[in-house]
Parts: sequence; C-alpha cells; structure tokens
Amino acid sequence: MTAVVDRAAPGRLEFVLPPELEAHEPPEVRGAGRDDVRLLVSVGEAPPVHARFGELAAFLDPGDLLVVNTSGTVPASIDGTAPTGEPVEVHLSTELPTGIWLVELRTPDSPASRPGRGDHTGTTLTLAGGATLDVLARLRGSHRLWLGVMHTPGATVLEHLERFGRPIRYRHVPRDWPISAYQTVFAAEPGSAEMPSAARPFTPELVTRLVARGIGVAPIVLHTGVSSLEGDEMPYPERYRVDPATAGRVNDARRRGGRIIAAGTTVVRALESAAATDGTVEPSDGWTDLVIRPERAIRVVDGLLTGWHEPEATHLWMLEAIAGLPALDLAYRAALEAGYEWHEFGDTHLILPDPVRPARAD
Repeated sequence: MTAVVDRAAPGRLEFVLPPELEAHEPPEVRGAGRDDVRLLVSVGEAPPVHARFGELAAFLDPGDLLVVNTSGTVPASIDGTAPTGEPVEVHLSTELPTGIWLVELRTPDSPASRPGRGDHTGTTLTLAGGATLDVLARLRGSHRLWLGVMHTPGATVLEHLERFGRPIRYRHVPRDWPISAYQTVFAAEPGSAEMPSAARPFTPELVTRLVARGIGVAPIVLHTGVSSLEGDEMPYPERYRVDPATAGRVNDARRRGGRIIAAGTTVVRALESAAATDGTVEPSDGWTDLVIRPERAIRVVDGLLTGWHEPEATHLWMLEAIAGLPALDLAYRAALEAGYEWHEFGDTHLILPDPVRPARAD
C-alpha cells in the first residue's frame, strides 16, 4: 500500500486507509503501555526511522523545547430525543464567545453513530438528565455542525456532561471506553470535545527522561472541537491560551538555538496564532481561526509530534508546511507499508527539521 501525491489537489496525499490499520482500542487493552505504540521519525527526505514512542528522548536534543496541550477531554457526547421522538446523539463541540455552542447531531447506529442529515432548524432537543438544546441553524459552510443554545438547569454544561455524557467515539472504536482512556498525562483544564491525541502516549516516566536529558516541557491550552469534518470543510475557531511563561520559554529556546517541537497540531495552531511575523511569541488568550497551509511560512515550530491523518484531513496541509511534500509522501508510504495504526489509539509520527530545509521562516 503506498501513498501517492494527488496532483489534482496540491498539498494533498491520496491513499487508501485499509480498515486493518485503524486502531480500535487503547494499547493498554493489549497489555502494552501507552508509550509502547510505534513511532516513525522523519528527518527531511532521509529514510524514516522506525522506533517506539518510549524512545522519544533519543531523537530530541538538550535545549529543545517540547510544547504540550494541557486541555482535558470532556465527555462531550450526550443522548437526546427530537420532537418527533427519534433518538439523536449530540456531540458538543465548541462554546463560542456568545455562549452559543457548535454541535454535531448524529443518528445513533450500531456500533457507533453516523452524521444526521435531517433539518433540525428551530427545534428543541431533549437531552439526558433533563437538559435541552435549542437548535438555531446550521453553521455556514458546514454539513455537520449546528449552532445551538444549551440549557442545563442547576449545573454548568461541563458539570452536566460529567454526569450524563460520554466520550465521543466514531465507527473505528466499536465500544465505549471510560473518560480516563481519553485523557493525556498533561490534562489539567477540561474543555476539549476530543482528546489532543498526539500526547496520549506520554507517561510520567517518559516526561522525566525528557527533562533529565535537558529537554524542556512547556504548556499551552487549546480546547479542541469535533474532528469529523468532511473533506471540503475548513477548521473552525477554537479557544486557546499561550501564557507569558510559555511565550518566554519559547523565545528563549529559539535564541539559544533550541528546536521548538509541538506535541500535536493543536499546539502548532496555538503557537503560530500567538507569533509575530519574526517568530516572536507573545502571550495570547482568545480564539484562533488560523488554518495553516503549505503556502504560509511556519514562524515558530521546528518539529511536530503527531498521529497519522486520513487523506482528506486538512491537518495534512499543516504537516506539508512543516515537512515539505516529498518528505511527507515518503513518511506516509513508509507508515502504510509497515502497518502503522491510525486514529487516537494508534501510532505516532515525529517530524524533525531537515538540516538543509528550515522548517520555519526566521
């Protein structure tokens, strides 16, 4: 199985993801540790290196700074009923500054759910635990997302979800897992509809090894929304925060010649949203609608730790901006041929800068 560059759609890789390469359960179920998933290491157009995630420290240098997302996953899926009596599965994605929520409405199915295509405009859904959702309208430009107002008497929305919700899952995960399976070791502030999964394989022991090697670890927050967008849908705004301490550490590491390694595409989006044109990172707290495409120069990030993305994912634009299309094609060919696993419980990919091709614009 190979990845082929799709010349009709610049910046995209075209490949078929075999069902057997979809990770269906956490690796712990197989008796493995979180950090025992596979790690493919890409350095420019050199042949990729196959390793285990627990060996990550060997591929980073003293003085590098690993930036992680400390957003915690919430049980953002909740059962509901339409006025017609039909069941609806509601995925709460993102709360906008106005208090209106972006939600995804799905028709329950077995073993998972499928996107609902009906028109819910102007309806009120009854949710588990006595909450309701007033559906206002479909989000402009989206096939799946709606605008809605949540009513959770006697509790905040997050409190209500803690009692009556469950983690969002899709067809490749055939059964429910507890919310603990969707938390990273860095999770500190609940707010993500779906797990910032690039950091899932980290363990406290691995973090200790990184720090002992002289590799710094700094936090940002970006609360992720649902990831089940279709191929022609653009990412929507998400809430993020880069605090003064992290901004200072990123700038200091860059001055000293250290590399900035983002643990996940969410971290790239946050750091690049907080960056000036010269790459200096400023403290920032707000909403970002930044979509990183190959034609946009990367200003801060040198390397990226990420999962494996489906062929229509807009995340591949970001990966191309960091790695370059030839290197990305090489990595995906290697991963498919070696049987790497996709999705949130799957294997990982470390993209490091090519010494002859700067990853960022200095």
